[in-house]
Amino acid sequence: MSQFQSSWEMHQQNMAYLQDTDMETATASTSLPDPAGDFDRNVPRICGVCGDKATGFHFNAMTCEGCKGFFRRSMKRKAMFTCPFNGDCKITKDNRRHCQACRLKRCVDIGMMKEFILTDEEVQRKREMIMKRKEEEALKESLKPKLSEEQQKVIDILLEAHHKTYDPTYSDFTKFRPPVRSDASSKEAATSSSILPADLALEDPAVLFGPDSFSEFPESVEPQMFSNLVLSEENEEGTSANLNLSELTMLPHLADLVSYSIQKVIGFAKMIPGFRDLTAEDQIALLKSSAIEVIMLRSNQSFTLEDMTWTCGSNDFKYRVSDVTQAGHNLDLLEPLVKFQVGLKKLNLHEEEHVLLMAICILSPDRPGVQDTSLVESLQDRLSEILQSYIRCRHPPPGRRLLYAKMIQKLADLRSLNEEHAKQYRCLSFQPEHSMQLTPLVLEVFGNEIS
Repeated sequence: MSQFQSSWEMHQQNMAYLQDTDMETATASTSLPDPAGDFDRNVPRICGVCGDKATGFHFNAMTCEGCKGFFRRSMKRKAMFTCPFNGDCKITKDNRRHCQACRLKRCVDIGMMKEFILTDEEVQRKREMIMKRKEEEALKESLKPKLSEEQQKVIDILLEAHHKTYDPTYSDFTKFRPPVRSDASSKEAATSSSILPADLALEDPAVLFGPDSFSEFPESVEPQMFSNLVLSEENEEGTSANLNLSELTMLPHLADLVSYSIQKVIGFAKMIPGFRDLTAEDQIALLKSSAIEVIMLRSNQSFTLEDMTWTCGSNDFKYRVSDVTQAGHNLDLLEPLVKFQVGLKKLNLHEEEHVLLMAICILSPDRPGVQDTSLVESLQDRLSEILQSYIRCRHPPPGRRLLYAKMIQKLADLRSLNEEHAKQYRCLSFQPEHSMQLTPLVLEVFGNEIS
């Protein structure tokens, strides 16, 4: 009996010695990664000592955090434990504190080795290395370029403006005069026109006007003047009456599409920070000059590299070269336009970059008729700085390399496209049977264009 009491007292001492040991930090331990491919990550890992959930290989064996700490402390303190029972206690998660002797024996049996335990000096070095790495990461993070709150606010405003004026479902296309694609005989009649070369119908698919469709298509309330549309919140009406032409059968539909897109470009421009600070005359001058360029930019969202078309929902609104030639335009515009769209698509712009580029395009101080060029230039410079900051902060490499310069080059390409569009538009508008298919808004915006 006295022998049993002695054993029990020794057991109690061991318990006091190891009180709360399972909660001790594991900083000083050395943990090894799992052998490659030996364990399925989806299979629960079990501690070889007590059967608790294991956290990895510790001191050469798969164990839980508690048994890892127990083995490390026992080895470092050279603890000597005696089993108060028969020396073959079964160690479980619930009773692992009852017999330190059998627990330690179990640790050794499954392969835990004291040689893997770090010394106090090694622990200190490890801690210092961890702290140094954290400090370096914090310094690196602090040196990263960041968008200011003001810059982020401008981006958020432009994103909201775009979302309010662009409908990716293209649901309003059904409200335009319907697309009429001519048969083979009428194509021959169309291509015999002085506007169109004979080989256009055989070229690769493309489209002229951007498939911009947005929130709500307005009722038939055509404004009297473009200035009224810019300076008020009125919307342009849809279309004039349908006419059945023997050639340029797609002109009515594309005229409605462009007219509708102009309305939405105006809506977007009104929400650009600073745009309403300009005089009415400068707002009108900027919009008239940039409208077709912004439409081309926006159309890139529906451009598909696979078949080189602008796909806007159903096949009725999938635009190809033949559709555009039937609206009065030729390859002098189409070839560089398709090249432009392919190049822009391959830049993989973020939506934030896309909306900033559209705003920069509109606020160009060198547009014909602009009076307060310094104010327009300051607004454009602000947007350019935000775009450059965004690219540095948010666009991952390698895509961001020279991205800003490439985007600015796209604006230069748009100027050339704008000039060619104006040239071909004038040839079209000089023919009364075709100009009567255009909407009043299109006639006013492009009719007075200076190229």
